[in-house]
Amino acid sequence: MAYALYRKYRSKSLDEVVGQQHVTDILARALKAGRISHAYLLTGPRGVGKTSVARILAHEINGLPYDESTTHLDIIEIDAASNNGVEDVRDLREKVQLAPVSAAKKVYIIDEVHMLSKAAFNALLKTLEEPPEHVVFILATTDLDKLPATVISRTQRYGFRAISEQDAIAHLRHIAKQEGITIDDASLALIAKRGDGSFRDSISLLDQLANLADAKKGITVELIEEMLGLAPQEVLQDILAAVQAHDLRRVVELLQNLQSQGMGAQTIASQLIERITQDLTDQPQLVPLLDALLEVAKSSAPDMKLLAVLGSFAVETKPHKTVALAAPVLEVSATIEELSKKATKKKPAEPTPVQPARPAAAQKEAPQPVKTESSPVPTSEFSWEKLVEHTRQHFVALYSVLSKCKHELDGNEMTLYTGNAFYKKKLDDAKYSPMLYQALAAIGSPQLTVQTIPSSPPPKSSQAASVAAIMGGGEEVSLDADIAPAAA
Repeated sequence: MAYALYRKYRSKSLDEVVGQQHVTDILARALKAGRISHAYLLTGPRGVGKTSVARILAHEINGLPYDESTTHLDIIEIDAASNNGVEDVRDLREKVQLAPVSAAKKVYIIDEVHMLSKAAFNALLKTLEEPPEHVVFILATTDLDKLPATVISRTQRYGFRAISEQDAIAHLRHIAKQEGITIDDASLALIAKRGDGSFRDSISLLDQLANLADAKKGITVELIEEMLGLAPQEVLQDILAAVQAHDLRRVVELLQNLQSQGMGAQTIASQLIERITQDLTDQPQLVPLLDALLEVAKSSAPDMKLLAVLGSFAVETKPHKTVALAAPVLEVSATIEELSKKATKKKPAEPTPVQPARPAAAQKEAPQPVKTESSPVPTSEFSWEKLVEHTRQHFVALYSVLSKCKHELDGNEMTLYTGNAFYKKKLDDAKYSPMLYQALAAIGSPQLTVQTIPSSPPPKSSQAASVAAIMGGGEEVSLDADIAPAAA
């Protein structure tokens, strides 16, 4: 009879169990010393060997050889997912009173025990606490939090760990060699990663791929990506490169291509997270993007959320030289003409530079400090380049945001123009704000206070500033552009 690979290569003794030596060593010593507990609780992720160890332990307790293909009357397995009612437990309580048929102990393995109902747990408690001398319970669960504390306290608990990628790769390589499956190391690593710490899932995936693979080529990374609906690594790299190059059109194009091939937004986001995490130390500027991508899985519309996240980071945040104003062209033309006439007729005795107009919201948020002759003016000491470099060396997360900002100094006040609300929120956060003031102190400018504005800097041209003020704000306007004269 042909078995699936995960069943064929199921561990048959405690020595064969991979990745759980912290459990198997203790159990082996206890068995050797004859110290048998009345109840065991095996907890941990799925596919890591809990059921296998439970079966091996049941046979070892009775001194029986374990064979996957045979069963024993005194080793009873119960699936709590389908036998979770109080009547099932009451029936169990009656049967435990019966002596074993031929073995020394009657062993009950209750898998997925967390699926029992509350009433069933209550019915089981007394038996679990004081079972007959000839009975041993082995409980297994993937969700320890759902078990009542009264049940946990009545058992010996053993926690199973997720299988490491190194252990998974070594075991998969052994199976592939035994089965004559052609596969390279990159494919083994990808299978182990997609198994996510589960031996059973990894071996099942290897089994499926072996049936699909070409006899000559064997299992390849391309075959795995195609079967699992994964984005190729080079495409993921292209997306990140397009985001950093502020190429929104390219980002949208790449996303649409992937989604047209049936790849889901959550899968793409998950792969991007893995990719960024691998290169995070070399690309610290991607920390905010990593943070934002984590929200895709929580969204009710992951496709739109992924597009919004990547699109927002791909949009250029630098101020543009020209912007489209909402007012009619005639009004702008008349305003510029009027300002030009006033400037020609009236020349001030002492030319005073016109300060750039600030958005009204910024003026309300932070009142201008009163300047006196004794007030320290940090502009001669402060260096924006030093501040950015200091954060790059000591506060990488802050650097990834600060490097995107523009700044203005006015006495002891520094205004940071973040370009968008997302970066403003970051800088105002309780985590980032102390970092910023520490950095200012470190470069010799502790007297500076900081305010943040979620927009680009105001225009520097006096005429453009006046027009922007009339129009309710805006970025710098090109005054060299031809403006059509007003119609008569």
